Amino acid sequence: MRDLLNTPGGLVTSFQGNAQAFQASLTSVSTLVLAALAVVYIVFGMLYGSFVHPLTILSTLPSAGFGALLTLWVFGFDFSIVAMIGLILLIGIVKKNGIMLVDFAIHAERNEGKSPEEAMREGCLLRFRPILMTTAAALLGGVPLMLGAGTRSEIRQPLGYAMVGGLAFSQAFTLYTTPVVFLYLSRLQQWARSPTFPRFGWAETKLRNR
Repeated sequence: MRDLLNTPGGLVTSFQGNAQAFQASLTSVSTLVLAALAVVYIVFGMLYGSFVHPLTILSTLPSAGFGALLTLWVFGFDFSIVAMIGLILLIGIVKKNGIMLVDFAIHAERNEGKSPEEAMREGCLLRFRPILMTTAAALLGGVPLMLGAGTRSEIRQPLGYAMVGGLAFSQAFTLYTTPVVFLYLSRLQQWARSPTFPRFGWAETKLRNR
């Protein structure tokens, strides 16, 4: 661009206006997302009394983010502020798959004495229809934004594409990955409680109480 305009070498360029505001907002996005994930981990850790099972719920988020970004790329949309809002919305929506499965499985383990495999299998069978219904409701709610026409509809379309793509992609994967992550973390938790696990002072008491 400098060569085409024949600009002098000492000329300095920078973004102004909306472009400058967008770039400034991008610098804080990673901090906001990390803070949101930290709050989610703390809340679910207190709710379930476990250090590992909140990770099962958070494991549903990468597939949603990848699906949203892939959909935006396939349909030729830039990663705008509206698309960013769609990704932030997905953090709250997509977690419900893991919450439905993990909450049921932990309850069956603690109150009914079932093994992690039995508890998760029963949770998948009983929670499958509610998961599909809630995902379909959220996904269909984003279709009008995705396909809408009219004045300034192109501004809202990235939000719809991010929501629909992220939900569809995460739904296809989390029904398989969430039980696997739950079972592996349950085995890790059982190993941490076993006598063969190396313990160091106060950490021994903490792990035995989990």
